[in-house]
Amino acid sequence: MQNRTDTPPIKDAVDYKLELKPYEHYLLDNGVPVYTVNAGAQEVLQLELVFYAGNFFEQQKGTAAATNFLLKNGTATRTAFQVNEAFEYYGAYCNRSCYNETAVVTLHTLSKHLDKLLPVLQDMITNASFPQQELDIYKQNASQRLKVNLQKCEFVAGRLIDSYLYGMQHPYGTYSNIEDINAISLEEIKKFYSRYYLQGHCIIFVSGNIPSTLAAQLNEFFGKLSVSKPPTSLPTAAVEQATEKKYRIINDKESVQGAIRVASPFPNRHHPDFKKAIVLNNVFGGFFGSRLMSNIREDKGYTYGIHSYLQNHMQHSAWMISTEAGKDVCEATIHEVYEEMKKLREENIDEEELMLVRNFMIGTILGDLDGPFQIMAKWKNIILNNLGPEYFYDSVREIKTITADELKELANKYLQPDKFYELVVY
Repeated sequence: MQNRTDTPPIKDAVDYKLELKPYEHYLLDNGVPVYTVNAGAQEVLQLELVFYAGNFFEQQKGTAAATNFLLKNGTATRTAFQVNEAFEYYGAYCNRSCYNETAVVTLHTLSKHLDKLLPVLQDMITNASFPQQELDIYKQNASQRLKVNLQKCEFVAGRLIDSYLYGMQHPYGTYSNIEDINAISLEEIKKFYSRYYLQGHCIIFVSGNIPSTLAAQLNEFFGKLSVSKPPTSLPTAAVEQATEKKYRIINDKESVQGAIRVASPFPNRHHPDFKKAIVLNNVFGGFFGSRLMSNIREDKGYTYGIHSYLQNHMQHSAWMISTEAGKDVCEATIHEVYEEMKKLREENIDEEELMLVRNFMIGTILGDLDGPFQIMAKWKNIILNNLGPEYFYDSVREIKTITADELKELANKYLQPDKFYELVVY
């Protein structure tokens, strides 16, 4: 019997051997790939239909997002109310999301109700009617939401910094104004829907407690559609970075804070430095115990929180530092960001700090693997970015083995102030 008076041994997170539960993979009759992770004690599942229908493919600003959103707002046989009622009757939830390259329709449901909801999901995908009234409501709501957001310095800063990094004509750097929203047309939406949903490219991800009939059900409702497997290559756009590096924008004369963005272009996940940079980023500003947080929040008291991260884009990325600070200390905050870069370039990280970061990162991954939906999120990220299964294990190995000398070398390569754009929106 275990002696409860003895303190249990403490085990560092880095000592755990992490394993990513493998997926099962098969093709529907039309070639659409399906990836499944059958796990979890609860009788629930998540089904994701990923279409290559993001804003990279649109000819008119806002069309991709509007099309994706309006899929659920009426079909040839159901009104918007009836579509939503069909999901709610079974306690299910259907969501839509639009990104740069992809657009996603996600269903969360009890496993036993999947057969009742797949016909509704198929109806949404194949028979969306896009009523003019629903488009008018969407445009009205989107315009009002944008008007409110444009009053927020943080929102404006997020839009502008991407335009400096990639250019206003690049899908990563463009953004919509009120005029763009008002100009969204039903004709353009229907053309986009026909090309990128009815005749488009799709991947299906299913995770949770999966019924044995899933493959047959998916083939029945989606295997006969005119959609096909993902394209071999994605569209590209020229990056046109701004020539000026420092910007100070007055958005709200009454504001007491400034939204700060300091950012530099960075390679995507396929670059050999990316996995190492994730470790360096955590030392720098990736978690609550990071250097930026310790200095600028804890020591100087300039902000409630400051973070750095690598943007989650497929084709290009950027190293971003983001915070809000009082107007009178915005410039001092940026100065301290550069001071922390300098320390990382000139001084080796000591072993205690490096072990802290390693344990934090491995512990975070352990949490990310807690449940089938989280496991599938890992695989989805790997698959959509055309990375092999070894990417996960290579990343873990990099966390455990990277040295202080390697991190210092990386800091000298990338954390140079002249590489970074500065933006403060007051």
